[in-house]
Amino acid sequence: MTVDDSRLDETFAALANSTRRAILARLAEGEASVNDLAEPFDLTLPAISKHIKVLEQAGLITRRRRAQFRPCTIAAAPLAEVADWAEQYRHIWDHRFDRMSDYVQDLQDTRHKKEA
Repeated sequence: MTVDDSRLDETFAALANSTRRAILARLAEGEASVNDLAEPFDLTLPAISKHIKVLEQAGLITRRRRAQFRPCTIAAAPLAEVADWAEQYRHIWDHRFDRMSDYVQDLQDTRHKKEA
């Protein structure tokens, strides 16, 4: 799968902020209003709204109209693109974990030989 670099840049830029990541974590549980999203933070509603706007521009959340409310929901597609991008490096992680596992096994074998 080919990922649009500019879209990936925008997604990573949006994810670079811990407040925005916390907002996404909350939205992973289900839709929420801006007031609901603002509740755990010591930030003003306008500040939270700016974070939401960044997430919305990056395509990470959507807002729809329901009467006078505009609930936010998480959009999975950009996160799937990040996962696809990261997947190309899995062989590196797997190799390093295998090496670490071998090292730990060697340490355990050496310890057992000394105890015997």
